[in-house]
Amino acid sequence: MSKGKRHAAAADLYDRDHHHTGREALELVKSFPGAKFDESVDVAVRLGVDPRKTEEMVRGTVALPSGTGKDVRVAVFAQGAAATAAREAGADHVGADDLAAEVEGGMTDFDVAIASPDMMPTVGKLGRVLGPRGLMPNPKTGTVTDDVAKAVEDFKGGKVEFRTDRYGNVHVPVGKVGFEVDAIYANLQAVVDELVRLKPSTAKGRYVKKVAVSSTMGPSVRIDPASIGG
Repeated sequence: MSKGKRHAAAADLYDRDHHHTGREALELVKSFPGAKFDESVDVAVRLGVDPRKTEEMVRGTVALPSGTGKDVRVAVFAQGAAATAAREAGADHVGADDLAAEVEGGMTDFDVAIASPDMMPTVGKLGRVLGPRGLMPNPKTGTVTDDVAKAVEDFKGGKVEFRTDRYGNVHVPVGKVGFEVDAIYANLQAVVDELVRLKPSTAKGRYVKKVAVSSTMGPSVRIDPASIGG
């Protein structure tokens, strides 16, 4: 069954305008006709912020208690003892100027980039490659750190980054369709809790405006923000 037919078949199974509880929405997502692979489940949250204002840009990381179900590929810009520690922690790519040259040449075979502070002058020159892909290391997300080994372990273990796009939306993976509902729900709740914790003091009106979950190939299902503490 093609994506279009699967999507249409799933869309006929529920009321797309209804706002479900978090668990109801996840049960629906899991019940839709599946693909031939274990699809990711993602949450999209519309926040009541103005991302054009620096003080209202919501950005950070959250440790998903149930993990992502994904093999996260990590690149680390470090040298000396830090580079050795990163390799021992399981980083997929480790290097200094040599890794920077590979990335500048178009190598972006990784999901997270981590850098030790002393490497940032080198990494900063890779902005046109890493920036558009959301891969630029940043102290706010724990990807610029003196303890690169711990950062590797954290991201390999289920820590994910997020940031608002220019419309105030945040998209975060919260597991796989093959997970139990309770496992995905725990991840979903962790994401919402962290977003609420990071609410800018200047944000006015309703903060968590819309929440929806979807699988890779399926339609989105709306969630009542109040049901998950939003």
